[in-house]
Amino acid sequence: MCGIVGAVSNRNIVPVLVQGLERLEYRGYDSCGVAVYAQDDKPGLRRARSTSRVAELSEQVAATHLEGMLGIAHTRWATHGAPAMHNAHPHFSHGTGASSKTGPNGESVPARPGPNGESVPARPGRVALVHNGIIENHDELRAALQARGYVFDSQTDTEVIAHLIDSLYEGDLFEAVKAALPQLQGAYAIAVFCKDEPQRMIGARAGSPLILGVGKDGQEHFLASDAMALAGVTDQIVYLEEGDLVDLQLGKYWLFDKAGKPVTAAQRPVRTVLAHSGAAELGPYRHYMQKEIFEQPRAIADTLEGVEAITPELFDQQTNHAPGANAARVFERIDSVLILACGTSYYSGCVAKYWIESIAKIPCNVEVASEYRYRDSVPNPHTLVVTITQSGETADTLAALRHAQSQGMAHTLTICNVATSAMVRECSLAYVTRAGIEIGVASTKAFTAQLAGLFLLTLCLAQAKGRLSASEETRHLKAMRHLPAALQAVLALEPQLIAWAEDFAKCENALFLGRGTHYPIAMEGALKLKEISYIHAEAYPAGELKHGPLALVTSAMPVVTVAPNDALLEKLKSNMHEVRARGGVLYVLADAHSRIESGEGLNVIHMPEHYGELSPMLHVVPLQLLAYHTACARGTDVDKPRNLAKSVTVE
Repeated sequence: MCGIVGAVSNRNIVPVLVQGLERLEYRGYDSCGVAVYAQDDKPGLRRARSTSRVAELSEQVAATHLEGMLGIAHTRWATHGAPAMHNAHPHFSHGTGASSKTGPNGESVPARPGPNGESVPARPGRVALVHNGIIENHDELRAALQARGYVFDSQTDTEVIAHLIDSLYEGDLFEAVKAALPQLQGAYAIAVFCKDEPQRMIGARAGSPLILGVGKDGQEHFLASDAMALAGVTDQIVYLEEGDLVDLQLGKYWLFDKAGKPVTAAQRPVRTVLAHSGAAELGPYRHYMQKEIFEQPRAIADTLEGVEAITPELFDQQTNHAPGANAARVFERIDSVLILACGTSYYSGCVAKYWIESIAKIPCNVEVASEYRYRDSVPNPHTLVVTITQSGETADTLAALRHAQSQGMAHTLTICNVATSAMVRECSLAYVTRAGIEIGVASTKAFTAQLAGLFLLTLCLAQAKGRLSASEETRHLKAMRHLPAALQAVLALEPQLIAWAEDFAKCENALFLGRGTHYPIAMEGALKLKEISYIHAEAYPAGELKHGPLALVTSAMPVVTVAPNDALLEKLKSNMHEVRARGGVLYVLADAHSRIESGEGLNVIHMPEHYGELSPMLHVVPLQLLAYHTACARGTDVDKPRNLAKSVTVE
């Protein structure tokens, strides 16, 4: 999703801004731009924008010698207006006027009618702004501003904010922003500066993440949507809370909460965050997705590091929880589990439902976060609300969490990959996975790390309810410690999956089948294929084949079947026979000793071993590789698939 970088400094900050955008490319974007206050012979606002990649923007910046000590930069993922130059951020305000013309640096300069009807250039733009989020009342604000003479160059909701702040500006940018924010409905993280105050920047957040970076010796300060954007520049980070405003000036900054009250250093401490840029290096791999698939053994090993026994304290990773909210007490009190998540994280929750109900014997519901908050539900104060998110900033999941809390469900826990995220801060309990930064939009290692955390949660819940014997604990822990080696063996199947991918690359549709805990894995496999190869793919419980999907089966519709050697194997074989009888072509991921062999219309890859309850974590890896190599064969942009973003921070 959209990315923000901003800086107030006593040096040319443009290289830092462009580097920050490069660090944020993993979030997904369709345009990018940078704007500065230029202090040359014609001081004022300057910008460069591109609907290509950051590399092209960097070439523009070099060619135009764009320099400045105050600046903002942005990667945009379109929500309002097509991906086009005039919709790209940063946006400038334009004073007032009835029409516009192009200024000397490509900026739009509005004009107003003179006393005799002639066209007279209006005051040049003085406010520059970047924005993440969605302003829901932008239409009515746009109409009001147009009535006052403001000219709009874009279809974005963001330009409305720039004009609104301009209309309220009376020499103090902080006061103008402060007056504008109550008029905005929706979600936003903004960074804004004014040419009349060339050593000042204002930031604000509500519903979208924003951080403050404290520079070396406190002589420069930064704003960013992600600490990764500031890797190598500063590791001193202040996480802004919901509703916060920050006033950055050269060598100093002030923070204010949503009530407008000053915030102390104790309330918003400076944290050392090591967002190493080296984690984002591609290395010998062709794409980040491939790199991250092969990092899964390490990601699981890191996620499970230090887990020597099943204990509730594993989930006491949130230091700000209220008294009595520690995991041991919560797990004893709860009588059900509600999982809230989106996308890939939702499928990990679907796997966990099987585990929690079969091992811990606790009722579990899994809800799509964006649906849960908008329907009438029956709250239960004894429910453990579990959120799952890679970034910890997923807007729909955060909103669903807050809705559950507003319904009186105070027992909250998150499985999250970012320890400093809003989700970890807002839940009373947390298990922070250690998958490392994930660049590819299609999640891989974060998904398997989530499954590891969810399996630990299952065991802790079973233990709290007296349903986990010492021998079972030992067996499960042994299996989990073996996971990295087992995953490594599965990765060795890559050549066989490349051969499958050559067949899939010629298709436009595919079916995925699974049963039990492997049905969500089939759903995840279908999602991966459609995300990056643009092949339409659907997943079904194999038992549902006769209830509709069988009508789609032809020789042109490959059917992927996840076939572990478990109690449902024979049932699954019957479903496979139904496919073959209709001329369908099967691609089967079978466990060893499953007695399924390749033949006409039947392609089989044998997994190295059967892995019991943890089998879903192994079976998903071949599906990731299949999607990856199919996308490569079709020539799509694997790491940045069209229309998608890595971190979905708007509804």
